[in-house]
Amino acid sequence: MSLGDQLPLSFAHRPASGLEDFLPASCNQAALGWIERWPDWPAPGLLLWGPEASGKSHLARIWAARARATPLGPDLLARALELPAGAAYVLDPAWPLSAELPLLQLYNRLKEAGGHLLLTARRPAAAWDLGLADLRSRLCAAPTALIGPPDDGLLSALLIKQFDDRQLKVPAAVVSYLVQQMERSFAMATRLVGELDALSLARQRPITVPLARIALTRAGNDPARPD
Repeated sequence: MSLGDQLPLSFAHRPASGLEDFLPASCNQAALGWIERWPDWPAPGLLLWGPEASGKSHLARIWAARARATPLGPDLLARALELPAGAAYVLDPAWPLSAELPLLQLYNRLKEAGGHLLLTARRPAAAWDLGLADLRSRLCAAPTALIGPPDDGLLSALLIKQFDDRQLKVPAAVVSYLVQQMERSFAMATRLVGELDALSLARQRPITVPLARIALTRAGNDPARPD
């Protein structure tokens, strides 16, 4: 390892994740609409699905704050029959599922008592390998919202937001270059920001287009791959 590539110190950063920090766009308009429509949902559950890093967890946190929802980890889900049925819950991510029967039991109880459940996943429920037909039927009948691939405007805004989350000052020319060269995916945007943060720290250099070029290579960028 050369002196120019010293190991960077790792500093934790907390992404801004309130409603005012969400980046609305055509690809997530339907999902955001369902979150804002609550509690006027036609069923107890709502499934948000879409690619990695597309904002599903961000929307889940927004809804959880609004609905005062309880996160469902494996331990809590296993005790589904003990949970208040008139409350709100978040299962993020919902797939792979730790236990099918408890989720079915909770869903049925929520339906009876007027409770709600928000689930997130990378695929629709119809693509899950579920063993319980009743659970598959309920989840497939629940409203769903797909978050689609980002356009250039959203990619630019997403890069700027993630740089801001890390308190990094990045010239507009770097953002423009990345958007022109990068794979069209939320996940790649997240990887590129992480790579540039690490490279800038390791080399003690500001973030520039040449550094962005290196980050694209290190992130395994393939502009021909849409997702």
